[in-house]
Order: sequence, then C-alpha cells, then structure tokens
Amino acid sequence: MHLDVQDLRNFYYRSPLGRAAQKVIRDHLIALWPEAKGQTVAGFGFAAPLLRPFLEDARRLIALMPGPQGVMPWPPGLPNVSVLCEETLWPIPTGMVDKLVLLHGLETSEHPSAVLEEAWRVMGPGGRAVFIVPNRAGLWSRTDRTPFGFGRPYSLSQLEAQLRKHSFVVEKTMSTLYQPPSTRKIWRKSADFLESAGRHLPVFAAGGVLIVEVTKQIAAPTRPGLREKVRQPIRVMDALPSPAARGRIRPGGTD
Repeated sequence: MHLDVQDLRNFYYRSPLGRAAQKVIRDHLIALWPEAKGQTVAGFGFAAPLLRPFLEDARRLIALMPGPQGVMPWPPGLPNVSVLCEETLWPIPTGMVDKLVLLHGLETSEHPSAVLEEAWRVMGPGGRAVFIVPNRAGLWSRTDRTPFGFGRPYSLSQLEAQLRKHSFVVEKTMSTLYQPPSTRKIWRKSADFLESAGRHLPVFAAGGVLIVEVTKQIAAPTRPGLREKVRQPIRVMDALPSPAARGRIRPGGTD
C-alpha cells in the first residue's frame, strides 16, 4: 500500500538521510534529462522532490499523487502543480506527456499493471519515462526506516520484464544509493565517496535503488498496396507516335 504523504515529506525534506537520497537520485535524473524546454513533464507517486529542476523550462509540469497516499501543495511559494488522483486513472489527456517520472508509485501500488497501462496512455509517441524502485538485493529495501523498505522491491530483470510486457522500450538501466541507509555520522560523511565508488561496480546488487529509463515507440501504420495487379499498366510514352511515324507526318497535315 502507498505510504502517507506526510511521512514521505518528512523523510525527503526534513531528514538528513532523505535529503541525501533526494540529491543522489535527482542528480542521476538530471544526467539523463538535462532539460525539458517546452515539454510537458509529469510525476506520479511522490516524484515532486525530483521535478524541481524542470520547473523553469518545462511548458507544463504536473505532480500526480495517488489518493491512498494523499497530496501536499507543491512547490512551496509558487503556484501549485500537485494533483490528487486515482492511481489508475490520471487526469491527463492521452499522449500529452513528454517526460514521466515514477517514484514510490509502482512498488507500493496494489495494481502495478494498471499503473503501467496508465503511464503508457498519457505518454506521447517517443516520450520518455523513468521508473525508480527499491532494489531487491540492496540494503535500502531491507529496512523500514526509509520509504524504500515498503512495497515490493524489484530485481533488474523483474522490472525490465514488466516494462517490456507493457510495450515500453528499455533504454538505460542503472543503480544508485550505494551508501547505507544509516543516520550515523560516519556513513553520512563518507556518503559521497561511497556513491562515487559504487558507480564503478560491475553489478547491480550493491545499489539500494534501480533506475530504468524507457521510451514509448509506436510503429508507423502500414497501408495495404493494390489489391489486384494491373494487367496492362499504361506508360506515359505509349501515347506518343513512334519515330518512324513522326517522320511521315507533314506539317499541317497527315500522311
């Protein structure tokens, strides 16, 4: 089930561990999507902490928050863009979204397939989405001191299979949050070093979070050709007289 919006807000905005996790994940998102100029950007779940970099240049930005979770006004001090919605029925027209971010929206849902179908629906052709979920093999999914310890964690193969089943094309996969989910000062001080070292690990088992970027690709419709073959196609030159016949034609008359 979805976590309460107050618990999510307190973690990401009021705890050192949550602010560290927010920064690490957001940095990866910005590396994937440096800008969104003139585009429609949406988030589902509790993606608001990751959407702030797109506030300035996006044409439209929407933070969708599912009913079981609750909603909070966001961003503070600016016109509100957060919307309370049903988790499988988003108030967005079909094909409207260029970029979509899901954080704490898939693993906590009781209807993950319906959430993926709704994500596919709102994305435009060529649109991109990033799914951020707890790593089943990571430390963050093994403790309930963070939001990543709730819901269903995924392995990379499980997440990719579910996304492909719903017609998404997987473009990039990565892991992050290599620092332990601990508030001890020794781990907080070494967090940057651990994240930097973790990027060079050859396996995904160490990271607490999986990040998968996908695209929505739609094949061009095929049109049937001629149903019946033309037996004697008309050629342009057939209507002109042959060179020999042209030689027998006198100006102003016929032969």
